[in-house]
Amino acid sequence: MKRPLALIVDDEPDISALLEITLNQMSVDTYCAHNVTAAKKLLKENQFDLCLTDMRLPDGSGLELVDLVQTLDKPFPIAVITAHGNMDTAILAMKKGAFDFISKPVDLSLLRQLVNNTISLTDTNIEGKERRMRHILLGDSKIMREIRSKIGKLARSQAPVYISGESGSGKELVARLIHQQSSRADNPFVAINCGAIPYELMESEFFGHKKGSFTGAISDKKGLFQAAEGGTLFLDEVADLPAPLQVKLLRAIQEKKIRAVGDHQEIAVNIRLLSATHRDLAKMVQEGSFRQDLYYRINVIDLHIPPLRERGEDITVLTENILDRLTKINDLPKTRLSNAAFSALRQYDFPGNVRELENILERALAMYDGHIIEADDLSLPSTISTANNNDPADYDPAMGSLEDFLEEIERKAIIVALEENKWNKTAAAKQLGLTFRSFRYRLKKLNLEN
Repeated sequence: MKRPLALIVDDEPDISALLEITLNQMSVDTYCAHNVTAAKKLLKENQFDLCLTDMRLPDGSGLELVDLVQTLDKPFPIAVITAHGNMDTAILAMKKGAFDFISKPVDLSLLRQLVNNTISLTDTNIEGKERRMRHILLGDSKIMREIRSKIGKLARSQAPVYISGESGSGKELVARLIHQQSSRADNPFVAINCGAIPYELMESEFFGHKKGSFTGAISDKKGLFQAAEGGTLFLDEVADLPAPLQVKLLRAIQEKKIRAVGDHQEIAVNIRLLSATHRDLAKMVQEGSFRQDLYYRINVIDLHIPPLRERGEDITVLTENILDRLTKINDLPKTRLSNAAFSALRQYDFPGNVRELENILERALAMYDGHIIEADDLSLPSTISTANNNDPADYDPAMGSLEDFLEEIERKAIIVALEENKWNKTAAAKQLGLTFRSFRYRLKKLNLEN
């Protein structure tokens, strides 16, 4: 098997020699250049698998090489070597397409991690994963084709990605796809909702703790960064991080090292950071509730996921896929929607996005009594305004999601029917005009089953 070939560009002989020895020990062949001109010449004469370049060179900047590599017929990963603490330069390089960065003085363990991540990133395995992605991130609209293309490109990088979009639009699915197509696919994908961790446990959850570091710490514990070692850490609802943890997260990203609570030593961590939130993070920076420097670190690349109402042409393929999956899970006969039902879905705004579409179809499967789901079976908000004398006009976004509001209407209607029928489920289902199977399904979903 052909050994990988790397180009090392640095004008300091000691650093060039250190990098060359380290890569050779990893069975990577190397060429060395000490300036931009020599590097460009070698790039014309050879097909490299990796380039490591210093930023400051006698006749120019490493950024010139980053730009050049992106224009080649067969681009390959290029990583930059920056002065300690010079994150602005590293961020600029990654925005231009650099695979990753490493700071001086070079930490050899981090260097080996970077090289290993690069070596496992081959065109062959990426192409196969991209084909599979089309069957996971559904939609034939132009905007979704562009999203899939961006995911494929982002998978080739180690740059932090900030995924923005409304609740239910599929941000975690996109994060998982970036991970699955990357060189880290065989390692853990760790997702955490930052708003679901109690404040007093956040530092321990993120970075781990040592035995005896606080009351209740009866043993050493690894944090999320260590749990994601070699893989991807996805911080959902990152806007909910409190200010003290924002500072510690910033340092972990910059130094690629963490310190457990109660520990005196830092340890290197090898993770790809992805983050997301439905909130306007840029506005929070302006208001002072989110650190600007952290925002720039996690938002090296911004990937916006459009709401479902902006890609209505995808509703048909999404609906058919969801119905197929739900009928298989629930061992139900194959079903389909009538033309009128499809028309109703296309006219609906979907404030809850794809997640709401799934909930609507799940409810419809429990309600219908045939092989075709009609528009009335969908129970879209505009068709249930008289349910239990609740008016959707009373809905206030501050009360929570629309889906929660509608579930509360259902809950009240079912409880009233049960009480009026002395908790006889068969009679209550009949009063509500539901089949017994549909009624039982709703009881289970709303946690009303005794």
